[in-house]
Amino acid sequence: MKINILSLFPDYFKAFKEQSMIAKAIKLGHLEINVINFRNFSKEKHQKVDDTVYGGGDGMLLQVEPIDLALETVKNSYKILLSPQGKLFNQKKAHELAKHKEITLVCGHYEGFDERVLNFVDEEISVGDFILTGGEIPAMLMIEAIARLTPGVLKKGSHENESFEGNGLLDFPQYTKPAIYKGLKVPEVLLNGNHALIEKWRKEKAYEKTLKNRKDIIERIKNEN
Repeated sequence: MKINILSLFPDYFKAFKEQSMIAKAIKLGHLEINVINFRNFSKEKHQKVDDTVYGGGDGMLLQVEPIDLALETVKNSYKILLSPQGKLFNQKKAHELAKHKEITLVCGHYEGFDERVLNFVDEEISVGDFILTGGEIPAMLMIEAIARLTPGVLKKGSHENESFEGNGLLDFPQYTKPAIYKGLKVPEVLLNGNHALIEKWRKEKAYEKTLKNRKDIIERIKNEN
């Protein structure tokens, strides 16, 4: 899979590409990350890419032209604008995007984009209901979520029991050695070797944790059914 990133700050991604799962996926040829500085496509003096807002308002807005020209170089990819106004990114969306051979993530900055940029992308996505300085961190978050679903990046089936996978619930509680730490014991059911009981316990605890921490997920699952 190839992922292009349009950013004014390409250095953000240097360390990201050289660490952990992402570095391994790149090395094995399962993932390619191409960072494009769309400032290079500016026709303005000093490679200016932003300007004041028509109608008045604070801050500077990213111009449509340099972004459009940069997107022309990746026209065969599925193009995504990262924006607080977009549809919320989740595991389902990660699976959808992982099916593409090539995607492009457009990182914003300043006060946002000229609205006409939306005419040159396929989708607008948000990673949550909060505001950041730019789209670089959301891009890394999405790449991590998408890349791990790309064939060959993780061992087959290794992500299937994680939160939001399968039944859509949060992950069940998990433990490792020692069995007792400062009086805190691992649940006895996990130590008896009865896999049927363990599976039943895990399903119950996954539901309990989801109900406690994310009631919205429970409601969504009910509505889907």
